Order: sequence, then structure tokens, then C-alpha cells
Amino acid sequence: MKIKTFEVNPLCENCYVVSDDTKEAVIIDCGCSDEHEWEDIKKYISSEGLEVKHLLNTHLHFDHVWGNTFVHRDLGLRPEANYEDLHIYEHMDEQIKSVVGVGIPHPPLPPLGTSLLDGSEVTFGNTTLKVLTTPGHSRGCICFYSEKDDVLFSGDTLFCGSCGRTDLEGGNYHDIMLSLQKLATLPDQTKVFCGHGPSTTIEREKRYNLYLRG
Repeated sequence: MKIKTFEVNPLCENCYVVSDDTKEAVIIDCGCSDEHEWEDIKKYISSEGLEVKHLLNTHLHFDHVWGNTFVHRDLGLRPEANYEDLHIYEHMDEQIKSVVGVGIPHPPLPPLGTSLLDGSEVTFGNTTLKVLTTPGHSRGCICFYSEKDDVLFSGDTLFCGSCGRTDLEGGNYHDIMLSLQKLATLPDQTKVFCGHGPSTTIEREKRYNLYLRG
């Protein structure tokens, strides 16, 4: 598995392009806020000769979905996510105002594609990502886990040394604590690629993250 990270938009969100030796790929959480950020990702995809098969979202907060418009326009892919977040996706302007206090112009978002449920599998090339539902930061939060590669894309559920906030629409502290305990059952060597900030491992978080330790 090859993972390329792009830090995008003013909230420093991590967008991932994930590929394997077949040159098939997925994009996870394309939060590009402008054409320039998207152009950097497109150049990488082209230079690597990748064929992007899926556009995936760990959840549907605005800083993780802004770039869905560009991906849909240029690659013809519809975002795949958990439909528990459908309401906040369909009311993006209200969501943005509730977080930053003012409206931010953005192009219309494409309609959602496949709904991803707990245990769903996303395949590309020789790679399978298993969907783990992890509500708490929002109702529809999910993570993508590759058992073969010992890799987890945790979105805003688990951060290095912390976890996602629960004071936004659909957030619930009790739920995220249960979700973190679910992730704690993964193998210690699992490398975690987070929605913001640096990567980490399950072992490190079980040792040092007070939220994961309960």
C-alpha cells in the first residue's frame, strides 16, 4: 500500500490518496477548498499513473468534503459515506455557519453514492478496506481498516494523543468513548492515519492517549 498525504484547507485536514501495486487507488476525505489544492492532487494521480476507483469520506463535515465537487467533476466519482451524516451534508451552509460563525461560499456538492455500513468492504486493486462505524464526532463517522497492511484511516474519531470533538451536530461523548474502545481492539502495530495532524499507532494511543485509555 502506498499512501500520499495532502494537507488541505484552512483547517489543515489530511486528504489521502491510497494505491497499491496495481495502480488502482482511492481518495479519502478530499477536503480541498480551492482549485489549486485539487490541482496538486490531480498532478500526483497523473504522475503515478493511478486509476481512482472510489471517493471515500470518513464523515461529512465540511472540511472533509469540500473537494468532493472537484473529484466528481473531473473523475466522475460520487462520494461514498455513512448516510447517518446525510442531514449535515445536505445542509452544508448551516453546518459551516455553526462551526465558523459565518457562511463560506462553496460550489454545490455532488449527491452521495454508496452508503457504507459497519462491515462493508471497499475494494481496489489487491486491497480491501473494511468499514468500521465509529459514531461520536458525528453520527456517521466511519474508519477504513486494512487488516493486510495494518493500516487504519481514522478520520476525526482518533487523533494522535486526542480524539474528535463532540460538541457539533450529531456529536456524542459517550458514543465516541465506545468507538475508541472499539479501535483499541485492533492490533497494536496498526498504523493510524488521522483526519488532522500526524499519524500514530494503536499501541502508542493505548499507552499515552487518555481518551483511549478510558
